[in-house]
Amino acid sequence: MPPVFPMLTVLSMFYYMCLRRRARTATRGEMNSRRAIESNTRALPINVEIVQYAKEVLDFSSHYGSENSMSYTMWNLAGIPNVYPSSGDFTQTAVFRTYGTWWDRCPSARLPFKRTPSTFCSQDYVELAFEEPVYPTAVHILETYHPGAVVRILACSANPYSQNPPAEVRWEILWSEAPTKVNGPQARQFTPCIKQINFPTNLIRLEVNSSLLDYYTELDAVVLHGVKERPVLSLKTSMIDMNDIDEDEDEEKYGCGMDALNKQFSIVTLREWPTNGYFDKLPYELIQLILSHLTVPDLCRLAQTCKLLHQHCCDPLQYIHLSLQPYWARINDTSLEYLQSRCTLIQWLNLSWTGNRGAISVSGFSRFLKVCGSELVRLELSCGHFLNETCLEVITEMCPNLQELNLSSCDKIPPQAFNHIAKVGSLKRLILYRTKVEQTALLSILNFCSELQHLSLGSCVMIEDYDLIASMMGAKSKKLRSLDLWRCKNITESGIAELASGCQLLEELDLGWCPTLQSSTGCFTNLARKLPNLQKLFLTANRSVCDTDIEELAANCTHLRQLDILGTRMVSPASLRKLLESCKDLSLLDVSFCSQIDNRVVLELNANFPNVFIKKSFTQ
Repeated sequence: MPPVFPMLTVLSMFYYMCLRRRARTATRGEMNSRRAIESNTRALPINVEIVQYAKEVLDFSSHYGSENSMSYTMWNLAGIPNVYPSSGDFTQTAVFRTYGTWWDRCPSARLPFKRTPSTFCSQDYVELAFEEPVYPTAVHILETYHPGAVVRILACSANPYSQNPPAEVRWEILWSEAPTKVNGPQARQFTPCIKQINFPTNLIRLEVNSSLLDYYTELDAVVLHGVKERPVLSLKTSMIDMNDIDEDEDEEKYGCGMDALNKQFSIVTLREWPTNGYFDKLPYELIQLILSHLTVPDLCRLAQTCKLLHQHCCDPLQYIHLSLQPYWARINDTSLEYLQSRCTLIQWLNLSWTGNRGAISVSGFSRFLKVCGSELVRLELSCGHFLNETCLEVITEMCPNLQELNLSSCDKIPPQAFNHIAKVGSLKRLILYRTKVEQTALLSILNFCSELQHLSLGSCVMIEDYDLIASMMGAKSKKLRSLDLWRCKNITESGIAELASGCQLLEELDLGWCPTLQSSTGCFTNLARKLPNLQKLFLTANRSVCDTDIEELAANCTHLRQLDILGTRMVSPASLRKLLESCKDLSLLDVSFCSQIDNRVVLELNANFPNVFIKKSFTQ
């Protein structure tokens, strides 16, 4: 029998590298910190350090504030500090939309994608432009409330103020770390040890993960330190620790370059061994199951080892669910072209955050969907600024089975383009948060997409009459389970009445920062009586919410799990006790800035109802 050792050797080496990488994960942070600390001690040329605050906020994934205001918005990160070194909840800071794990425990929560690498944990981002391109020596992040959300800092080679865009846009990770719990909400200056890069930058990106936080993180300013001339390393940098050299070094060096991932996707010449060893005896399905635990880059690397594994790694069944969001900086038209033949059966596709600054073209995206869109059920395109009307038209034509579409923060799509979505009558989930969808298009979508179960219209500022929209929902969206109307400015008790009468399956309703709703009209009482299945209700910043509303919720919505009544002046401790006694499943109660609920009351309620997270924010 021909020898099987060469095949086994290849696989042994592959799994050895995987195990070695996993075993070294715990120490890589220490090594990176050590390298960064050493780099700070290396000799620099005679070069004046430039210190600059962000000039402009270029892009972000979400924010707590309104599109027509500065309060709690990402735009507050531009310029000098407004709050620091003070601690507390201040409107002049930058705040993302979510915190904690509450959003993962409500009816609108989405299932995660498999194969997401453990090193990618980012949930939100913000990109900042500075006046002068520099070689970074330090980045200071001024956090004023519940710090600890920043998990990654990146630098970009593109100059946002240059008239000549570069041929290639490179992103380099300056610092990265898993989410950590910070004790206390007090302000701090966060200055991680960053690595040196070989190009000047004036575009910095912060990525955050707020899952471990007890409340919204608030950022005040970002300070970039750097020099105009590239630092010259001292001679001791030539002394390299051999233990530091492994495959992860290549990922750090090329991790955000376009070519690296594309080379992994490409087809290479493979040697055919006389026998495949024990793999010839394994069922095809078992090998497929084993390979399903690899990340996409690892799958592409393994495909280059031999023809048998190439066949398995390129099987479309390995790409039924595919998330490219973790590799957003590396995905371009070439990447999609390489993936086409593997994604003919794809059902879930996540392209969120990808394609910006010309990386993905309209034609490249269209070609991919024309080949791979027929079986798509779920399509995530959050912050996809390359999208235009042509892209939406292609989606509706090429994806007849589409049930979930996420266009969150795709604020470059023109208003008229949203009319095409009405052609996808099978839609069950539609996320239009921070888009320019207009009333006419939305009415058409509601009329033809009667299967909708989850709809997000948060911060959609171009809708003129939310009462008309609510009336259409009540008439057409009988299966609606979750509805996000965060910061809609003109819905009244009339629209709420139509909504509550027609959408009685609602389990989640966000009416946060809707100033035209007044408790005196009976709108909240009507909600409580008509929607007994409510599990999440946000009435954030509605000062008119009163004891009667809370008591109606206690009597009718006993399945309630999350309630936000931040800012009300009319709710007493007695009504909250009734609510907590009645709603046994309640896990989140936000009473921040509720004037009748002081810290003493919160401590008492926490003692009597220990399973409920009762949040009381403060300002110093």
